[in-house]
Formats: sequence, C-alpha cells, structure tokens
Amino acid sequence: MVSPIGIGVGRFWKAALEGRSGITAVRGFDGLPLEAYRSQVAGQIVDFNPAGFLEPAQTDRLDRYAQFGLVAAKEAVADSGLRLEKELPHRVGVIVGAGMGAMMMGERELTKLYHDRKPHRVQPNFIPTITLNSASGLVALAHGAKGPNLTISTACSSSAHAIGYALTCIRTGQADVMIAVGADASITPLVFAGFCSLRALSTGFNHDPARASRPFDRARDGFVLGEGAGALILESLPHARKRKARIYAELAGYAGTSEAYHMVIPREDGVEMATTMQLALDDAEASPAQVGSINAHATSTVRGDEVEVRGIRRLLKAGANRVSVNATKSLIGHTLGAAGVIGAIACTMAIESGLVHPTINYEQPDPDCALPGISADVQERSIKVALVNAFGFGSNNATLVLKKYQ
Repeated sequence: MVSPIGIGVGRFWKAALEGRSGITAVRGFDGLPLEAYRSQVAGQIVDFNPAGFLEPAQTDRLDRYAQFGLVAAKEAVADSGLRLEKELPHRVGVIVGAGMGAMMMGERELTKLYHDRKPHRVQPNFIPTITLNSASGLVALAHGAKGPNLTISTACSSSAHAIGYALTCIRTGQADVMIAVGADASITPLVFAGFCSLRALSTGFNHDPARASRPFDRARDGFVLGEGAGALILESLPHARKRKARIYAELAGYAGTSEAYHMVIPREDGVEMATTMQLALDDAEASPAQVGSINAHATSTVRGDEVEVRGIRRLLKAGANRVSVNATKSLIGHTLGAAGVIGAIACTMAIESGLVHPTINYEQPDPDCALPGISADVQERSIKVALVNAFGFGSNNATLVLKKYQ
C-alpha cells in the first residue's frame, strides 16, 4: 500500500482504524494561482521519497504513478513470502489497473516542449514511460514475471477489474500466481483543473481539508482527488497450500458490467449496481443473505452515494440494515484507478481482523443514503462474505466478493 495515510499496509491500517484523514490543502502547481481552482484540497502522499524504496534510475526516469505501483508490488511480494526466482516464470503474471497513468510526466514534458521550443530535448524515455502499460511492464521486470501481463483502464473501476481478471487467469490455468496492482498519481495542474471544470470535486471545505471527503453525509459536495497504489498477491489454492502460504482471504467472485447509460452519471434507481453485485455473488456461489460487509465505492458525490445505497437496498432488501458499509475514500480521497485494490485491501484486513474501519466525517446522515451499518466509529464484525464495489466513468461497474478463508 502507498496511501495518503501511510506507506505500507501496517501504517495504512493503523491510521484507518484511528480514523485519520489524509486530506490536506493542495500544495500548488509551479506558479499557477491556486485560488483559480475551485477545489483546493486533495489526498496527497506528502512523505513519499522514491529513493528510499527504488533504484536510482527508477527515481529519476519514472512517473510517480509507476513508482507507487512498484513500491506497492514490492511490499506485496515480500509479505507473501514468495521466492519468485524459484517459481516457473511463465506461471507468474501481472495485471495493473490505472485510470490516468503517467499524467505527471506527460504534462511536464508537454509544458516544457511548448515553453522551450526544443523538440529534441524531450526525454528519450518519454514514450515508454507514458504508455499506460508502463507500470505493468515495470512490475514484471522487477519480479521476473513472464506470465500474462496486462493493463486495464476503466477509470475508477480499473484495479477492481484488474483483480477480477487476475482471478480469471488463475481459474483458467494460465497462471499460479498473479500480482494485481492499482496505481494513479493525477494531482496535476491539468487533471485537477479538468475535474474542477467537471464540477465533480468538493469545494465547500477548502478551509478545512480534513472534513472535505464525507461519503453518505448530508453536507457532501463532491469527491476529493487522491493518489496512491495498492497490490495483492493472488494465488491458486493448491499452490498456496503447497508452500504453506499465509492466506488472508479467499477471492471468491467477480463481476464486471456496463450500465450503457451515461459517461459520468449512474442510473438513478441503482438497478445496474445491484445487478453487478448479484452477478459477483453468483460467481462466488454465495447469496445476498450471507453478505456481512461492503466496502462501498462511495466517492462523496451527491448522486453517486445515493444510487449505491439504492443498489445495496435492492440487492439485500431487509438485510441491508444489518451489514456494515464503509467508505475508504473518506480517509484518503478518490485514488481513481487505484481505488478498487485499495478497497480490496481494506476489506481483506477487515475480514482478517474483525474490525471495519470508520467512515469519517459521517456527521449528519443523509436520509437518501443512510444505512444503519454506516458508522463514524470502528465496528467489530465477524465477516464471512464481503463485497468490494468500484464504479467508473464510462458507465462501468465492478464488484469483487471476498470470503473468510476456512
């Protein structure tokens, strides 16, 4: 994990249970007047020094999002206890989910080109660095993974789909081990301005950044842009048992759908979100009655939070009043393509620990999206089946089903 509230899963999880906010005032953009931006808060990783984690060449030549992805993958591989040099390299694959990719380098080089008028001074590694599959290639190079190597870009659902397709690679016998990564670092002048122009970002808490991301709260007024990365090691059960791996949870099901409705706005009745969750449960051979917890997409937008709760109520019916529902984005903002895998890590930790991290800033429940299981406090829950939701621009939905490993 590389997040605004901690680098490393341990630090992230401790801060999450404490309800610590990683939202701060935007640090500014090289001479651009920050007051010209309607939103002035973001989930920034302020203590990230790539030199402490990566080789010197990787600190200078790689985009920030790829650096995040490499660090997260490195931690996941180390935690897994895998000795990849002893694995069959073509049985180990990598799938990365990224929404925007190398926007930081892209914007910087484009600005320099038009400012300096020196096309011959564009960085020689510019093209391989900004291609959207750069992070997946770099992770594979770092770990000698010669199996399936893919990048999925479906906006905010990217890394949830990456996990789902990694599951498919294992189920279909293409790999024994998959490194599933989500990464984005798009707090850049152009992307930030674009989201401001879209009027998607919170603007009412510029003076109080820690309170800006507030899913399901009556005062929510848009999402907070975040950055970060997460990584999971997925492994076939026979392979994991053979090496006596520590198993955190079972990835039991996945579904991906398209609402085919609108590029930005979800269908209001929540039918398509409910359908996605049901299809994922069908894939996992589980029923709605078994669901004990949901890590919600919950971006803190007015429409999005309402629709997701409607979808949850459609799926679970009366059972919607007994499940825990939490929003990791309340802590770190919306990390775009990394959101799915970060949510999956938070959900996995909840299954293992029996603790569901709080949804902070949940001060005045909005009647249109209130559920008894949403709480600003830590919840103790024995979770056997959990859902992770990730819904993206382009009318794109993904749900993962995690089970407690028996």
